[in-house]
Amino acid sequence: MKKILLLGSGELGKEFTIAAKRAGQYVIACDHYDDAPAMQVADEREVIDMLDGNALEQAVNRHKPDIIIPEIEAIRTERLIDFEKRGIQVVPSARAVNYTMNRRAIRDLAAKELGLRTAKYFYAKTFDEFKKAADEIGFPCVVKPLMSSSGHGQSYVHNDDELQAAYKDAMENGRGDVKEVIIEEFIDFDSEFTLLTVTQKDAPTIFCPPIGHVQKGGDYRESWMPYAIGDEQLRTAEDMAEKVTKALTGYGIWGVEFFLTKKGEVIFSELSPRPHDTGMVTLSHCTNLSEFELHFRAVMGLPIPAIHLEHYGASAVVLSPVESNEPLDYNLKDVCSEDHARVRIFGKPVAHVGRRMGVVVCYDEIGSDINALRDKTKRLAKTVLGTDPYMKK
Repeated sequence: MKKILLLGSGELGKEFTIAAKRAGQYVIACDHYDDAPAMQVADEREVIDMLDGNALEQAVNRHKPDIIIPEIEAIRTERLIDFEKRGIQVVPSARAVNYTMNRRAIRDLAAKELGLRTAKYFYAKTFDEFKKAADEIGFPCVVKPLMSSSGHGQSYVHNDDELQAAYKDAMENGRGDVKEVIIEEFIDFDSEFTLLTVTQKDAPTIFCPPIGHVQKGGDYRESWMPYAIGDEQLRTAEDMAEKVTKALTGYGIWGVEFFLTKKGEVIFSELSPRPHDTGMVTLSHCTNLSEFELHFRAVMGLPIPAIHLEHYGASAVVLSPVESNEPLDYNLKDVCSEDHARVRIFGKPVAHVGRRMGVVVCYDEIGSDINALRDKTKRLAKTVLGTDPYMKK
């Protein structure tokens, strides 16, 4: 049995914890607030500020984990290098986490060191630098904090009049204590997709079938598998994903995001060194192993004979319509009334308008109508809390 310290205890951490517990492991779930989703299924919990290096050190010394798995961005990541030097396995590696928690590092690695096709981009620490970069890139453009997740602080800017508000939003909504923004070229893409990439200790890198997804304000709203893409384009994406994950080192699952332009060009977008929110579609049993089971096996150095498509699958988020410190009243009847449909409530103790509180997943036979499956999933997601998955936050 291994002792696993999970840094970040949201819905992705919860599903990973379930996978680990099914295999007899011991999990300590950490987050900045109590009763976070993963804490509800873990062996122990820690409520700490993971940006406080001393608090993080104390938690590690107290629990003496064999493995540390970061699940969020707001972590004093440089401490992970020290933990790794002490012989603690950091997932996928301390190097990977330090790079990918900061958009500057990962974008420079992808574009400048590996030569991957990315959107044109600049960094800015002041509004003057920001304005100069916008003039260089032109409109429309995309603005993001260097450290963030789930679309926090991200906006699309269409003219000079919107620059001030976008800069303020990005500076105020970044994760961690990095006060810098990235401004990048708007890609006129046809669609976006995620390639779940599994790096293994003693076996080649393998890939899940591509996942189509739609985001609103940078936050995932729905995903489906398989995503329709040409063989040559898929090989290009797999080659990019393998190059960047190899450079970052380590073992586990990675969510590698791409744009597919209207001209058919594949462009690297972002990368997460952990299970990806769009990968919750794998909870629909569309693949033989979910992304969480794949992550667990890779982390533990266990064999993964193959990843293959067993059904078509779709997911759609359940968003809160209210602010509440009390548990919400979820309608589960409609989802449970239909075949090939599942609902997963995350168990977040506090609700905010537009906060992701659950997900509906559906599946159907291979060769079925994927658009009809997506429509069914979104329709059922609306019934759980009476909110559209595409509602504004």
